[in-house]
Amino acid sequence: MIKALFFDIDGTLVSFNTHEIPQSAVDAIAEAKRRGIGVYISTGRPMRLINNLGAIEHLIDGYITATGAYCTIGGREVVRITIPDDEARAFVSESFAEGFATLVVGVSDLTVINPNPDVDRLYRQMLNVSYLGEGVNVEDVLREGVIQFTPIIDLEAERRLMPMMPGCVSARWYPDFADITARGADKGTALLTMAARLGIDVSETMAFGDGGNDKPIISSAGIGIAMGNATDEVKAAADYVTTSVDDDGIRNALVHFGVIGG
Repeated sequence: MIKALFFDIDGTLVSFNTHEIPQSAVDAIAEAKRRGIGVYISTGRPMRLINNLGAIEHLIDGYITATGAYCTIGGREVVRITIPDDEARAFVSESFAEGFATLVVGVSDLTVINPNPDVDRLYRQMLNVSYLGEGVNVEDVLREGVIQFTPIIDLEAERRLMPMMPGCVSARWYPDFADITARGADKGTALLTMAARLGIDVSETMAFGDGGNDKPIISSAGIGIAMGNATDEVKAAADYVTTSVDDDGIRNALVHFGVIGG
């Protein structure tokens, strides 16, 4: 019996085409909630950039954010994993030196180093984000503790830069950027912590995703669901592949497994 559902946002709950949650998903999640099933978000976005869940916000019981580095249940902090300070400062220095844009995410705020047209294209246009920490000093974010870097770099640059951060790991859910977090911070590990805090067995969880950073949680959940628009790697890790976000994928999977009625 499934007791908790975990949903990635971009490409899973929210369509890249409409920037909205399909009505079929809203209705399906509301039905699951009425049946007493917990509803949780599992996203690479930090809390400050979650701006597209208004249709189901009242149904959400908790959040895995920043790729598992910061998690809450009922508004209470459950997980906070910061990047080692020396590694964070070294990466910031490297970003300035090489000139690539980097989103620097702290516990409570964020900022962007070297903003450029790609930042506008990826965040403001593709993800429909408006706030990017304009005017926030990177030193202030460093002092509170960095939970995630999102540099706009290609895979070759990522492979070159990661050795300077031995206490960190990287994951991609979109080709143009990487999410870098401290070791031990990923969606799969966060799921295990959340389930333990909720007092449920991992076998009683179901997780949905489409991108590379969803692979750990899809592999860890009792039932892992890949969206029809997911990467091949995510589909291979899943127990079930549903239809795409724009083709009622969430509703179809929940009906398939009997979580809600048909």
